[in-house]
Amino acid sequence: MSKAFTKEDDQGDDDLPVELKVPIGSKNYMTPGGWRRLKTELHDLVTKARPELTQIINWAASNGDRSENGDYIYGKKKLRETDRRIRFLTKRLENAEVVDPEAREATDQVFFGATVDYLRANGDEETVSIVGVDETDLKRHYVSWTAPIARALLRAREGDAVRLHLPGGVEEIEIIAVRYVALEIERPS
Repeated sequence: MSKAFTKEDDQGDDDLPVELKVPIGSKNYMTPGGWRRLKTELHDLVTKARPELTQIINWAASNGDRSENGDYIYGKKKLRETDRRIRFLTKRLENAEVVDPEAREATDQVFFGATVDYLRANGDEETVSIVGVDETDLKRHYVSWTAPIARALLRAREGDAVRLHLPGGVEEIEIIAVRYVALEIERPS
């Protein structure tokens, strides 16, 4: 059967790594910066990358035998990957619930978008910002709201001690400070 008549894999949420899945029945929470980053990526794919690929594929197809034409074969594969990413981003943005940390009333309770300073059992002080699953950046200490550390911190308040369940056991951590500030979400290079 010709590939033209087969359904392409949409790479649904079942194919995503665990850290990128949004829990069933939950909203896809996102900061304004994360939403802008995904929207910009989608715009670039639709207006730049995809048209360039279709132009290359058309050129390669005009060169004759497509079965041994590397430019054509690679171009079609790359186009399928690009279309899959466009569908994924479109779906993510449609289901996004944008939450601006700066717009939240001042509170000492941890919610989505909070930047939290906490003290570990070994005496180390650490800081994390709780962001959407598509915004995770461990170098910047941005953790998904579905991550174990975020789940332990959510709804707790400054001064509270919470239990963090880790593969190696349970650790008690103390929340030192909670603040809501604008988070910069960089575009991946």
